Amino acid sequence: MNLLASMRYLVALSEHRHFGRAAQACHITQPALSNALRALEEEFGVVIVKRGRAYAGLTHEGEIVLSAAHRMLHEGEVLQQLLRSEAEHPRGHLRMAAVPTAIPILTRFAGRLQARHPGISPSVLSMSSLELETGLESLSLDVALGYTERMNVRGVKLSAWPQSIEHYFLVRRASHARALQIGEPIGWAEAGGLPLCLLTPEMHNRFIIDQAFAEAGVTVTPAIETNSVLTLALSVGAGSVCAVLPGAMVDAIRSHGQLEALPLVGPEVRTPIGFMTQAAVRPSRALEAALALIQSPEWQQEVAAHSGALRP
Repeated sequence: MNLLASMRYLVALSEHRHFGRAAQACHITQPALSNALRALEEEFGVVIVKRGRAYAGLTHEGEIVLSAAHRMLHEGEVLQQLLRSEAEHPRGHLRMAAVPTAIPILTRFAGRLQARHPGISPSVLSMSSLELETGLESLSLDVALGYTERMNVRGVKLSAWPQSIEHYFLVRRASHARALQIGEPIGWAEAGGLPLCLLTPEMHNRFIIDQAFAEAGVTVTPAIETNSVLTLALSVGAGSVCAVLPGAMVDAIRSHGQLEALPLVGPEVRTPIGFMTQAAVRPSRALEAALALIQSPEWQQEVAAHSGALRP
């Protein structure tokens, strides 16, 4: 039995929650995946997978094995990168994720990292705050970009590198604008009376926005709800709704015409955004290179120019 491969199959099953999709993700047949997992159960003398007519989850012992699997695969990747990399040329995969509204920052960062280190292959994923925290805890993510105020929610020791303090804007159509303009401030109470497209309630961004409206004394029923930041941005140009976006998202759509972004005030909401990694594990060569870029003056200047308050 190839123990490392079997552990990889177990991780895939826990992620996809379906034998067929897990097998497909691992590029093997479903019977091969099932046989490998049964061999894993025989090796450790415990039942790992709850079986029924379909995947029914992992047993308590299975969760313990899964945790060990994540650590083994992480250490395997660290070792592979160490062996493949040269002194100044790190090589390997780096799995990164961000909350949806911070995706523009992470995308820009991934491009800069890959240009500096062509041997690094970054994955850029969009996840909710809960998914980010779960990914860091399980080591299925190397680095996450999200709300640093939530760092202690899971009880996992994290290291953080602050990136920006996000400001919020009301984005609406403006037929006179050839490119997106930064307009005069507008109060949250006034914005609450407009037809709005907002993220769905399970998103932490929506929690922040609902709190701001509540502090302003208004209750908002969105005209459109979505879990896609692309929908947030496009719905404004396509219809009669407005959207509440942080500075990084506003910067990403600056080239779009017929839009204006009004800073939201009363209250003034400020949300810290930062990169986070799990503190208790050894970083891979790719992660070491990413952390060096995160702390470089060049990157810090770039992120400051494309997020936060924004200049008109």
